[in-house]
Amino acid sequence: MSQPSLSEQEIIRREKLKALGEMGIDAYPAAAYPVNAQASFIKSNYTEEKKGDFEAVCLAGRLMSIRDMGKASFASIQDSSGRIQLYIKRDEIAPGEDKSAYDRVWKHLIDLGDIIGVKGYVFITKTGEISVHVREFTLLSKALRPIPITKEKEGETFDAVTDPEFRYRQRYADLIVNPQVKEVFIKRTKMVNCLREFLNAAGALEVDTPVLQTIPGGATARPFITHHNALDIPFYLRIANELYLKRLIVGGFDWVYEFSRNFRNEGMDRTHNPEFTILEFYVAYKDYFWMMDTTESMLEAAAMAVNGTTLAPVGDQQIDFKAPYKRISIYDAIQESTGTDVSRLDEAGLKALCHQLHIHTDPSMGKGKLIDELFGATSEHRFIQPTFITDYPVEMSPLTKKHRSKSGLVERFELIINGKEIANAYSELNDPLDQRERFEDQVKLMERGDEEAMFIDYDFLRSLEYGMPPTAGIGIGIDRLCMLLTNQPSIQDVLLFPQMRPEQGSTPLRG
Repeated sequence: MSQPSLSEQEIIRREKLKALGEMGIDAYPAAAYPVNAQASFIKSNYTEEKKGDFEAVCLAGRLMSIRDMGKASFASIQDSSGRIQLYIKRDEIAPGEDKSAYDRVWKHLIDLGDIIGVKGYVFITKTGEISVHVREFTLLSKALRPIPITKEKEGETFDAVTDPEFRYRQRYADLIVNPQVKEVFIKRTKMVNCLREFLNAAGALEVDTPVLQTIPGGATARPFITHHNALDIPFYLRIANELYLKRLIVGGFDWVYEFSRNFRNEGMDRTHNPEFTILEFYVAYKDYFWMMDTTESMLEAAAMAVNGTTLAPVGDQQIDFKAPYKRISIYDAIQESTGTDVSRLDEAGLKALCHQLHIHTDPSMGKGKLIDELFGATSEHRFIQPTFITDYPVEMSPLTKKHRSKSGLVERFELIINGKEIANAYSELNDPLDQRERFEDQVKLMERGDEEAMFIDYDFLRSLEYGMPPTAGIGIGIDRLCMLLTNQPSIQDVLLFPQMRPEQGSTPLRG
């Protein structure tokens, strides 16, 4: 990004940096600072009876406010745990010496946003606020750019920084001025840890599979394409890790899982980001019925880990993650919404129904895509509480075992919560001849112009020819699940650094 011209504030701060240097003060000292306390610990544990334990505290943080009172100041600093008030008196900063530390540095060269360290003792002010009486302060990092400052009074926040463009693009500043945002990502970590602990306790093995792939398999999605210079061939960023995990089942592992960073070259909206995280796991000798039971137990545990209850507020809804969850077939779900039994319709009939319901279609869409469009347009949004949508048509599911008792269907479910897909699972197809035919059908769709159709992965077919046991597999959208458990309206709110359009005037540089 090209360097913009400096604002007046940025010029002034650079002049202050220069003045500090002329005084022999390093604005970015290399030595470690001996922090021994945090703001939240002091505020939660200090009492007059325990004040002896707080006579020599040392803490560091970002300066967030200053109230100059002439020969003294009240200020607040914010560390990773929260904010605390400081009291700084000129005559006590450098007793017996000149007052330059207070008058020249504190009053004139320190700015809001600077990171400082302070040493002193804890006391309670006349207004009852726990504060640190500062005996010594040290500049640890000079901020050359002013941070947006929110105003607070009597517990209310004014001028809060809410502009999503600013918040997502400059997450570092968002975390400074909106410290409550940290809680979302702390909860995300708790959620991921719970899922990992659930799987580990059940005997699953965490593994890593390739992100760069010669064939983008495991899902129907448009991939990102890159180039491997040494091999001089195209590579793809993975759209799913499914086929690699199933290779491991072939190799003899009974239960494997991976928190997979995937990439799909699709649009960005409230529930889509081109880079996202999925938990996928595959278990030998299980089927999709077992997977439904396991999934609802795991998500119930995740809700408890994040919120201490199975209930999660989501907008004006209350989602209950307590098992068991409702189960309904995709055909029954569409019939409830449209009054039409789509299981009896061929491709032409499905297109006619879509036209009747004003649902867009194009020539590349086969039967599976049309049913998917019908479900998405007429039914998906109706399922607010956790619901397993089951028994999809074979055309929609090229990696799924055919249903044991229902002709033309496969043993698959999607978990829908608050009107959006959260998980997708199968009784996995392990017949290599059937799998080859399904891949070939995908190629025909690709020839019709379907950019999301699957490639044929011949190595995966070879692995199946060695024999894969009956297997259940699932992919769970971690970002969307986090949105639900933290009551966030957009996927960008649960990603620390979501994809953004480049800033105007920015240019990529190569060093």
